Amino acid sequence: MNLLVTGGAGFIGSNLVRHIIGRPEVSRLVNLDCLTYAGHLANLRGVDQDAKYVFEKVDLRDKESVRRVVREHGITHVMHLAAESHVDRSISGPGDFIQTNIVGTFNLLEAVREAWSGVDGGRRFLHVSTDEVYGSLGATGLFTETTPYAPNSPYSASKASSDLLVRAYHHTYGLPTVITNCSNNYGPFQFPEKLIPVVIQKALTGKPIPIYGDGMNVRDWLYVGDHCEALWEVLGRGRVGDTYNIGGHNEWANLRIVELICDLVDEARGLPSGASRGLMTFVKDRPGHDRRYAIDASKIDRELGWRPKHTFETGIRETVDWYLRNEAWADEVVRRGA
Repeated sequence: MNLLVTGGAGFIGSNLVRHIIGRPEVSRLVNLDCLTYAGHLANLRGVDQDAKYVFEKVDLRDKESVRRVVREHGITHVMHLAAESHVDRSISGPGDFIQTNIVGTFNLLEAVREAWSGVDGGRRFLHVSTDEVYGSLGATGLFTETTPYAPNSPYSASKASSDLLVRAYHHTYGLPTVITNCSNNYGPFQFPEKLIPVVIQKALTGKPIPIYGDGMNVRDWLYVGDHCEALWEVLGRGRVGDTYNIGGHNEWANLRIVELICDLVDEARGLPSGASRGLMTFVKDRPGHDRRYAIDASKIDRELGWRPKHTFETGIRETVDWYLRNEAWADEVVRRGA
């Protein structure tokens, strides 16, 4: 397996590289990343010394460079994670999301289609997407693989578009694709702009912790290590042309997450109970803020035997502990990404 991981210097990508670099099936692992504000080689320290590992600083929007990487490294498998992914940034600057998430995916599909033309078997293209393509749920119900797409932000619309491109390349050209749609991830190496690392960093520095609206927007949370294991299972054993939802069975309101993190930071720092909760500040809700996401992950459990190992309580404690031990990393990536 000559495996191409796109976005391998980002949050999920770097955790994935660490998770699979030692697999005996992997002969070469090529990390393609253009190192935007959210991609950092610091996320790969140690693993970047592995003889299997190759780094290519390439932007998916550069079609010819993408073709070169696929051709020169004899890529047989792709795990496509590279994407602009922060909803707030998509609201203020949607153009980057269209170019990277849609055009970039198109360029990668074309490069692989060309390279794999006439090859019979032994290839796989895994496209990693989000549950946000499904839109917003009410108080009940779950997203399934057959839930109609109803994206509500430029980010989710761009990911929905890329999903449909991947699907079309399978049905039109026979490209061996699989798609995954995952719930919110958390864990080590997440850039401090998403909810959980933001709350941890604000609590550690004694700064106001912003909470959108009433704080009761609900998400299904999945520990990133569990997600990586699911992706590996889908790459190897998922049905070509199919879609798998990946979820954590952990629905939490944002407000409750903030409270829990505050309490864990207080506990770790020996602060009085409730000290960090005093930093909580409610701010104006963002436009188009989906109320609730929740994933039905029964299909991947039934077909591939995957289910998350972490509860939210165990995973968030591990995550807070990691950020407490790696404050220098957080300072470094924030400074470089500013």
